[in-house]
Amino acid sequence: MPVVDREAIKNGYFQSMAKEAEALGLIKLTSPEDREKSWRHTLNTNPNPSGKVWIFAYGSLLWNPAFRLVDTLEAHIDGYHRDFNLRTYIGRGNATQPGLVLGLEKGGECKGQVLQVDPHHIEDELSVLWSREMLASAYIPHWLKTTTKYGQSIHAIAFVMDCNYMHYAGHLTFEQKCHDLAHGTGALGCAADYLFETVAALKALNIVDAHLNTYVTRVRELTGR
Repeated sequence: MPVVDREAIKNGYFQSMAKEAEALGLIKLTSPEDREKSWRHTLNTNPNPSGKVWIFAYGSLLWNPAFRLVDTLEAHIDGYHRDFNLRTYIGRGNATQPGLVLGLEKGGECKGQVLQVDPHHIEDELSVLWSREMLASAYIPHWLKTTTKYGQSIHAIAFVMDCNYMHYAGHLTFEQKCHDLAHGTGALGCAADYLFETVAALKALNIVDAHLNTYVTRVRELTGR
């Protein structure tokens, strides 16, 4: 099963998969020029006095960052929470049965990790990261204040869900979301595995997300896994 690793992004496999979906009207891609403009603007507005670039990982970046990093710290964000609010018709879903992936939304809190981008390759690695996370316009990158488990405040780039995006799924009921998670399958695997791997990564950090665990229970019932 193909994975969204660094090489798949750099050699164009991930982008070619998305272009096939765009041809079917399932996704609207951003241009390379717009992505570069976005990451350069984000880089130029770094609020960290040290100049270090940190990424807040709350979903698949926890178990598959796909960019070169030099440090990780457990951290949380106040005022945002993770949820399955983005329907995907590629990767973890298809044209007839979409899957779901996570996004950040306002309200509550979110525990995860901050990942420091390799300072010797910042531009290259942000280009890779934007080619993955910002291939469509589903997310809006923000510098958000995070607090590490040591009480340290670090601003990190967080990919926040754009609630105006055409495949925003925050309006779906819990049962509808569980259906998509249980049955969505695409070129990168099934949506259920995305859920299970995220929860496993959180568990390895001793982080319990009670809301995600309710998805796990129901999706296991629906899939028999």
